[in-house]
Amino acid sequence: MSKSYWLMKSEEDVYSIRDLERDGRTSWEGVRNYEARNLMRDEMKAGDEVLFYHSNAKPAGVAGLARVAREGYPDPFAFDEKSRYFDPKSDPDEPRWFMVDLEFVEAFPGVVSLEAIKSLAELREMTLVKRARLSVQPVTKEEFGIIRKMGRTV
Repeated sequence: MSKSYWLMKSEEDVYSIRDLERDGRTSWEGVRNYEARNLMRDEMKAGDEVLFYHSNAKPAGVAGLARVAREGYPDPFAFDEKSRYFDPKSDPDEPRWFMVDLEFVEAFPGVVSLEAIKSLAELREMTLVKRARLSVQPVTKEEFGIIRKMGRTV
């Protein structure tokens, strides 16, 4: 089975690449978009590589790399009435929401900005450029490699 590549967004002031570096590993809970849920539940596999994107930041962009450490499993926060991610329609016997675990790989010296990504012709077909709002999105091996190289030189 071949490795897949992803971009996952987090608001920098909520959970940043530095937080992941400190923690080493984290669960990626609280995704409440069906398309993103389906990717985490059905497509992401342990060992897949992740571009860690800071959204709502100045500048917004890829701040580092992570790896999928645990494949999709039911998001327990959906069942917790005290959680901001509680969903009264989610049932533990038929969970509606899923999450994955990520582990830290690398923090870039700076951020590969969305502006820099949009400026490259070879990245113009990225989901990030075409459908920027999706919080979990696939990237190609080539796109991943280009952004990783950019990140190591910012």
